[in-house]
Amino acid sequence: MPAAAQSRNVHPTPPPVVRVVARSGDVAIDGKLDEAAWSAATPATEFRQSQPTEGAAATQRMEIRFLFDDDALYVGARMYDSLGARGVRGALVRRDQLDESLSDYIQLSFDTYHDHVSTVYFWINPSGSIRDGTGDPTWDPVWQSGAAVDSLGWTAELRIPFSQLNFSRDIDQTWGLQVIRWAHARNERTHLAWWPNNENGGPPRYAHLEGMRVTSRPRGMELVPYVVTQANYVRPASAANPFTDDTEYKYRIGGDVKYRLTSNLTLNATINPDFGQVEVDPAVVNLSTFETFFQERRPFFIEGASAFGFGSFSCFFCSNVQNLGMFYTRRIGRRPQLTPAGTFVDVPDNTTILAAAKITGRLKNRMTVGFLDAVTRREDADVMVEDASGRRFFSPEAEPFSNYLVGRTRRDYKDGNYRFGVILTSVDRFTDDSLALTRLPGHARGLGFDWDMNWKNRTYNFVGQYALSDVRGSAPSILRLQRSSARYFQKPDREHGGNGIFSDAFDVAADRLSGYGGYGRVAKDAGTWLWESSVNYRSPGFEVNDIAFLTRADYFWQNFNFARSVSKPSKLFRYYFTVVGTQQQFNYDGDLIDRQFHSGIFGQFANYWPVNFFVIRRPESYEDRLTRGGPTVRRRGSTTWFGFLGTDARKPISFTTSPNYGYSEAGTVGYSFDLSITYKPANNIQLSLGPAYNVSASPYQFVTAGADSTATAFFGTRYVFAELRQTLLSMNTRVNVTFSPRLTLEAFMQPLIASGDFFEYREFLAPRQSAMRNYIPGTELITFTSSSGGTVYTVDADGAGTAAQTVSFGEPDFNFRSLRGNAVLRWEYRPGSTLYLVWQQSRSSSAPVGDFDFARDRSALFGAHPDNIFLVKASYWFGF
Repeated sequence: MPAAAQSRNVHPTPPPVVRVVARSGDVAIDGKLDEAAWSAATPATEFRQSQPTEGAAATQRMEIRFLFDDDALYVGARMYDSLGARGVRGALVRRDQLDESLSDYIQLSFDTYHDHVSTVYFWINPSGSIRDGTGDPTWDPVWQSGAAVDSLGWTAELRIPFSQLNFSRDIDQTWGLQVIRWAHARNERTHLAWWPNNENGGPPRYAHLEGMRVTSRPRGMELVPYVVTQANYVRPASAANPFTDDTEYKYRIGGDVKYRLTSNLTLNATINPDFGQVEVDPAVVNLSTFETFFQERRPFFIEGASAFGFGSFSCFFCSNVQNLGMFYTRRIGRRPQLTPAGTFVDVPDNTTILAAAKITGRLKNRMTVGFLDAVTRREDADVMVEDASGRRFFSPEAEPFSNYLVGRTRRDYKDGNYRFGVILTSVDRFTDDSLALTRLPGHARGLGFDWDMNWKNRTYNFVGQYALSDVRGSAPSILRLQRSSARYFQKPDREHGGNGIFSDAFDVAADRLSGYGGYGRVAKDAGTWLWESSVNYRSPGFEVNDIAFLTRADYFWQNFNFARSVSKPSKLFRYYFTVVGTQQQFNYDGDLIDRQFHSGIFGQFANYWPVNFFVIRRPESYEDRLTRGGPTVRRRGSTTWFGFLGTDARKPISFTTSPNYGYSEAGTVGYSFDLSITYKPANNIQLSLGPAYNVSASPYQFVTAGADSTATAFFGTRYVFAELRQTLLSMNTRVNVTFSPRLTLEAFMQPLIASGDFFEYREFLAPRQSAMRNYIPGTELITFTSSSGGTVYTVDADGAGTAAQTVSFGEPDFNFRSLRGNAVLRWEYRPGSTLYLVWQQSRSSSAPVGDFDFARDRSALFGAHPDNIFLVKASYWFGF
């Protein structure tokens, strides 16, 4: 490390001290700073740049003052500009959408416990648009703000009620404080508490806000009842289905309650909660055995989510790796998991959450706590069976009555430099239904420990987690987990372990599955020269999917990177980060199942254009998932180049593109190109258009497997593969119009066309090898048309018609077209009270053809019948 940087790390600049004084007169929150009360407070004025000239004094003067009374903290800020009003850039945007590409702003961050760990932040820009969060930007407290532009620049006022914040129970309060000003036209970011860009800062380096006395504890209660009405106009998939209608009307009534037990503990509860979404999930084409991960969008689970966070994962560069998550909130209220057999089956879209409650906060002993419990109702499916005896109707169970529980605690030491935590999760299902007992475990438990240790002014870091899982149920339900794509215990060539404390053997009679997982990273995270080394592992029996998200177990992953971070501008770059490293992964049989070498550069040109370029090289390695429960084979090596280039996002029109190109030693080539265009014709309108074109190819796409006693090398099963060429074209389109900071209209549309062409049907010559052979059409691969008109392929591997068994499968080619869109009018008609008007439309079609024909597919997409949903939701905030 250079000597100057080393000196800065050992002797950090003492934090500034800002005094807050008692309010002595009325303050109207209009952004004008014309009340005499503000003159009693001494302003903070010393700000330094992090951009564009690191460490230099701010070019534009700023004054910020703080007042308090029994109920709230008041903030008054004056942002001078040498050009007056002409130098100020404002923008009207929806709450929480404010960023540096749009306008000037100021950001205030408070470490209210002064524990050097937790923060809350509040933003405001010259147009009065706001943003707030706690590390989670979806936290929406009720507070007041105002902003004004004048001949000197712009001003802002904030009133933040104590009832919206968590803080210690002391009368004399000292909070951590950071103030950041962004001057959009100058691309200048200045800080009250400053540290070099290549050092770790955050709450331990914040200024101190002193002089505030809180003599009475805020015990605010908030009640937010809601009502939702919904009209569905959806064409049934079959006119003969007795459970569907093309018109359906629904309504829901419920409410949320928030009660501040103390100034540092909050209770959130909900009755008949509204867990509907006003945003749509994007369309995806998933041909793997792994579940697709979608972000949580439901308000109850989003607020305070950081209190339950576990499984933090960090790397300078890595790929194909998953964090050790122990809680995935979308498991609660998920779509019912059981689909009974029948001619027509109607399963509810979601499981009803009868009630949910959580307590979050921080205790005096520097311990952060979170406790959540949710109860979901038994859901039944409507089933009709039609056979020779006629029609029969019944309603079997689709999801059992269940309880979900999560407890989380963390404690920090030495100003937050050392932190240790525990998480406990539990799922219990209550049922006597035979299908539920066969498919779903009755009980699932998880226990995790985590730590985060920093030293030498947070230059060095050691972070990690260790977790245990235990799932119990009937033998068939545990057998399903053993055979799942996460572990494939049934693999015939697997070197089975034992089923002692931890599960590692295929056992059809087992009634429990247990395992462990872990993650550890040690790194130098500050300075010019950086390095990191990580491990990440899951034992074969680790299973947390009842309440978390896990795609695979049975691996041990390692990563090492060496990097250089340069934050001093040059003639070419404003800053850049270069990295070179490697990673590898083994399964618990000791097979090397992945290895990669990578290198890249990430930075910003001197004209404020961001640029990235990196390359990944993967040599040949074993692959224990390709045969989907069969023997291990080998995957040929590959190389992929990735790029990214953007223009200055502050301009009215900006672009980004991220092309990539890769090839496999098996002879396949893939590439993609996208272009994202953002246009801001006015300070309250933003349009974006994002076409993307992707061509991918796999030389060994799994097709099917079937018994064949002549396939002795593969233990009597023939595994059929094909080369797959996928083509995908999509267009993400967004229109955002902001009429005021509290009234917005947002529209989104995503047309998508995807095709998959399967050809060159083939098989591996032997396990643990990469060589393959193609079936000879007409002799080894016979094609015919079924009675229903579909194409059927039959594999007769020896081509002589003497195979003990043939393997047959239908046409796997596909062509999928999808159009998803929605429009949302959001009006916060009073603080904390919101009205939503929502329109959602979706349409889709598919065909068993593998070619990509834009004219044909576009016509089929827009010719498909649209399904429309109209929704009105209104909530009203009561504060007591």
